Amino acid sequence: MSHHTPKDSAPVASNFIRNIIEEDNRSGKWSGRVETRFPPEPNGYLHYGHAKSICLNFGLAEQYGGACHLRFDDTNPEKEEQEYVDAIIEAVRWLGFDWGTHLYFASDYFDRMYECAEYLIRVGKAYVDSLSAEQIRALRGTLTEPGQNSPYRDRSVEENLDLFRRMRDGEFADGAHVLRAKIDMASPNINLRDPVIYRIRKAVHHRAGNKWCVYPMYTFAHPIEDAIERITHSICTLEFEDQRPFYDWLLDALAEGGFFPRPLPQQIEFARLNLTYVVLSKRKLIQLVDEGHVAGWDDPRLPTLIGARRRGYTPEGFRRFAERIGVSKADSWIDIGVLEECMREHLNEVAERRVAVLDPLKLIITNYPEGQSERCQAPNHPLKPELGKRDLPFSRELWIEREDFMEEPVKGYHRLYPGNMVRLRYGFVIRCTGCQKDANGNITAVLAEYLPDSKSGTPGADNYKVKGNVHWVSAAHGCQVEVRLYDRLFAHPYPGARRDGDPDGQERDFLDDLNPESKRTLRAWVEPSLGHARPEARFQFERHGYFVVDRVDSRDGAPVFNRTVTLKDTWKK
Repeated sequence: MSHHTPKDSAPVASNFIRNIIEEDNRSGKWSGRVETRFPPEPNGYLHYGHAKSICLNFGLAEQYGGACHLRFDDTNPEKEEQEYVDAIIEAVRWLGFDWGTHLYFASDYFDRMYECAEYLIRVGKAYVDSLSAEQIRALRGTLTEPGQNSPYRDRSVEENLDLFRRMRDGEFADGAHVLRAKIDMASPNINLRDPVIYRIRKAVHHRAGNKWCVYPMYTFAHPIEDAIERITHSICTLEFEDQRPFYDWLLDALAEGGFFPRPLPQQIEFARLNLTYVVLSKRKLIQLVDEGHVAGWDDPRLPTLIGARRRGYTPEGFRRFAERIGVSKADSWIDIGVLEECMREHLNEVAERRVAVLDPLKLIITNYPEGQSERCQAPNHPLKPELGKRDLPFSRELWIEREDFMEEPVKGYHRLYPGNMVRLRYGFVIRCTGCQKDANGNITAVLAEYLPDSKSGTPGADNYKVKGNVHWVSAAHGCQVEVRLYDRLFAHPYPGARRDGDPDGQERDFLDDLNPESKRTLRAWVEPSLGHARPEARFQFERHGYFVVDRVDSRDGAPVFNRTVTLKDTWKK
């Protein structure tokens, strides 16, 4: 596969991980091999932060002719489901990446992990602890005070092996014992103070069934998975930086026992994605879904990848975004506008143009014959003449935007008002003659006359110089459809953060920052060619932004359109 760097994007941002790989290739550390992995836990849906990680891991492997493994870290049977496995596979595929034969599950390695644990017991580097979770926590110490040894730390190898095997065989209740690594309770790094590496869990596993009563902790399983798969660069987010000494300690101990060859995988941490106007915390996303603030995990306002896909965001836009923001060690905030601009750029290239009227007002061409119609022509894409043109039927009654008429125009208003002339885009020049109103004085229709020799694309059409240009849809030929205008889910850039000048300095409820205007549903009129648009087809509605045919609620002949992004950043102050 080729390396997908957008040709016209901003210069590629810095990526210190590329520098590490280049140095490894120069030194011959891995003989030029680059193997990365994307290791989601199948207990939820992927979000925008995962997209950055996917683009990074798969992108680096692609760039250096290596492989990226898709591996499910399914070590917690109580929270994991096949539904999430399927959704994650679909999301990674949708982003345009392929793992080939490299699809793995942590549960594939449970036997090997168990052997590793028994080996650590035999060489005095692990022991069974019978303290409760609360007691273990109490003896763990603090950032400034060392921890204290468990009274069970000096059990004999024989007793530890016996207890661990009985734990495996289901003899004990959940929580009765744990297996801990035996490192150093006085270590300044709390993660080296005899971390728990196995716990009893009498739960049915989504793949292993009832085979196991003990399950490895993620921090124990992950390094072993990397080593089994011969991963070269194990790339993760910064919160795992404090775990790296244990990652290295464990693999070093197992390499001494002949389990894995050297060199051992190298863990490299980068800053996770922090986006304004978005929450990426799994807990908060679950709350938004469970409490009904959004309509499920694929709600187009939610920063999940299935939500993004439904909103019309593109894989190419995400790749472009990942390249543009780069990879760094320092935590920083990225403006959501950068992501939206990447989507806008890609959609501008690929989306065909169409006409839609979102707030319809009737326009009657009083001197056009009733029952008659003719074709006007509009380009499918102004920058791609090879995509050709399409017909727009023109008739006596049209729909125009309500904002395109003012009975008493304000200064600088160049659209329709009595006496003014405008061009109907791709059609004729018209002169406004007045309007019709109902009994309450509300405008129900605009009246105008057309100039028959002014049709766009015909000789003499350019003789008419008008300032206003109005788009329209034939009332007789157009289709009425549902259009959903999506906006940012939150109205504040840092949902839940305390406000400047807040005297008590407390964080606020992030739900207080929900944007009440994040979704508006309209009945709109669109040109006839859109009546049978297929799910996930993308278009630019002229003047209104980029829209996608909803992949869930659309039916043949009744498409539903979701707005992906506006034509420009409407949030810029």
